Amino acid sequence: MGNEKHIGLVAEDEWLAPYEDAIRGRHDHAVWKINQLTGGSGSLSDFANGHAYFGLHRTQDGWVFRERAPHALDIFLIGDFNGWKESQRYRLQKVGDTGNWELKLPADAMHHGDLYKMKVKWSAGGQGERIPAWCQRVVQDAQTKIFSAQVWAPKKPYVWKHGHFRPNRDPLLIYECHVGMAGDAEKVSTYKEFTENVLPRVKRDGYNAIQVMAIQEHPYYGSFGYHVSSFFAASSRFGTPEELKELVDTSHGMGIAVIMDLVHSHAARNEAEGLGNLAGDPNQYFYPGDRHDHPAWDSLCFDYGKDDVIHFLLSNCKYWLE
Repeated sequence: MGNEKHIGLVAEDEWLAPYEDAIRGRHDHAVWKINQLTGGSGSLSDFANGHAYFGLHRTQDGWVFRERAPHALDIFLIGDFNGWKESQRYRLQKVGDTGNWELKLPADAMHHGDLYKMKVKWSAGGQGERIPAWCQRVVQDAQTKIFSAQVWAPKKPYVWKHGHFRPNRDPLLIYECHVGMAGDAEKVSTYKEFTENVLPRVKRDGYNAIQVMAIQEHPYYGSFGYHVSSFFAASSRFGTPEELKELVDTSHGMGIAVIMDLVHSHAARNEAEGLGNLAGDPNQYFYPGDRHDHPAWDSLCFDYGKDDVIHFLLSNCKYWLE
């Protein structure tokens, strides 16, 4: 390497010069890891497609549901469609020795709006009702406060009106916001109210970008959205996915870019709603031992050394971008 400067960073900032070897080492390891994950292709985009495989998807003639649960012994879908009871029709099958599970169903087996969960069984008689890790819609019952996954396949999907938006970055003037706290009424505000009442004020005040907090589903509202339980689900306490899409689309129509706070540093410790113990292994997504818990945040720390975790989180990035 000689005196070659590392990827331009040291050349641009003399304060980094003493750390050039460490920076180079991190960079070289990242390049090695990318090649390992992608089989040498180098395309993280092609690698990050887990959301297109896992979770619940409408197919041409029915439904397919998949979940990654290497430690599970048995998995059933329970919900409105089967009286919340285990039944053979909704029993998942292992996909070889991959640790993945799959269930294919005809079109009449479930419908838009149905609530459901996984009933997972693991070793030593352990079992529990779980919301799927890759679920894209979660709702909370107003009376019981129980969270459930929800089948989301509206007959009329949202049609984007501003598909070729290009942000103005010269300069980028960012308005940080939280949809639920954006209204002046004593309640949780909604995507629709934000679109109608707040966006015009943001535009009028000269901002060209909003940074939106708390979009990923989170059971504890007081966390400001930073104790995420369902990483692929837009928080239903503010409205529907279509209303969130309308918020983004309307912003683009006003020349306002949308930045999302994507929380990948830690996760809610919840087991019934989150990833805390999806299928008998509390460490499926997280570090074991002393690094498992973050005592200051009361949350769980992702183990970025696991390829499955990298796949989950990078797929989550791509999902929200799409």
